[in-house]
Amino acid sequence: MKSKHLLFLCTGNYYRSRFAELLFNHLPPRHGLSWFAGSRGLALELGAHNVGPIAADTIAGLAARGISLEGKTRSPLALIEADLVAADHIVALKQAEHFPLIQHHFPRWVERVEFWHVHDRDFALPKDTLADIERNVLELIGRLEVKEPFTPAITRAR
Repeated sequence: MKSKHLLFLCTGNYYRSRFAELLFNHLPPRHGLSWFAGSRGLALELGAHNVGPIAADTIAGLAARGISLEGKTRSPLALIEADLVAADHIVALKQAEHFPLIQHHFPRWVERVEFWHVHDRDFALPKDTLADIERNVLELIGRLEVKEPFTPAITRAR
């Protein structure tokens, strides 16, 4: 069976989208899904002061869930249209933050994006943000397990 590609988007591809990607890729084998997640950033230049290839809070949150980063670290990657073309399902982590960026840079893709409402550090503590991402990822896996069809421009209320 061919693996399907899930794409998580956030601003800097440093914290939230990386956590979602790595958590998702850790969980599906337990659920028998043939999906693989990747992640990209919509505005890497806004993370100019980020230290290292991935947020320390992301590393700690994954470790607390028993997920090793061995061999899985990389620098943040900017979104290009080829990433969108290759994706079977696209999730942006915060509608208020990411909708305008997608609309500006990739307007013809807006209708294919599922928007969540996961706050960054400016509105939530990392433990709350990561728990929110985890809940959303588990809910998404549940939908993928029952093969719920994707409805364009879905907005999740979490």
